[in-house]
Amino acid sequence: MTSPRSYPATIAAPVEHELVIKKSRFITRVEPVASFEEADAVIARIRKQWWDARHNCTAMITGLLGDQARSSDDGEPSGTAGVPMLEVLRRRELTDVVAVVTRYFGGVKLGAGGLVRAYSSAVSQTLDLASLVHRQSLTQVTIDVAHADAGRYDNILREWVLHHGATLGDPRYGALATFEVWVPAQELDRLADDIAAASAGSVVPVIGEERVVDVPG
Repeated sequence: MTSPRSYPATIAAPVEHELVIKKSRFITRVEPVASFEEADAVIARIRKQWWDARHNCTAMITGLLGDQARSSDDGEPSGTAGVPMLEVLRRRELTDVVAVVTRYFGGVKLGAGGLVRAYSSAVSQTLDLASLVHRQSLTQVTIDVAHADAGRYDNILREWVLHHGATLGDPRYGALATFEVWVPAQELDRLADDIAAASAGSVVPVIGEERVVDVPG
């Protein structure tokens, strides 16, 4: 069996962190975004917030495979800010994220190597505070049960997804209770077997579409 394709992760929510190096303040904001346009809006907002700062350096990666990237040194010596920030995002295997490091100059020059380390550390330390959202290619499975059995299957499925790399969608309640589970391809047979065992063969999961789904880390 071929291994499932891996996708870059993103972050669940914005994170902010401040670092002081030789009297310079490095205020880092990292936010999840869905496009370059959203990233540009974040950058514009932060530039307005920290309008009196010497530099607002940026790095962004977007796209399901993390194949679109941009960075800016914003007046720092070329290659000392934006690219090192971008490298941290790539090393962490992230996408759909923008990082902005605002620098208030403290009067002490750091040199090119010092700047690279400062901007890299600023982004890295901020990402250490972030909650990750992983992305997997999962297959939709729907399971219809009688309302009287809904509580039992809800418990079974909540426990099942914890151990099989799967995630639950929102249940729907019509004539029957319909549960939605997003399952890795290699776990589909196992789910069918476990549901058959739980229902004495009376409940048959229905296989649906495959898509890339966000899974909180």
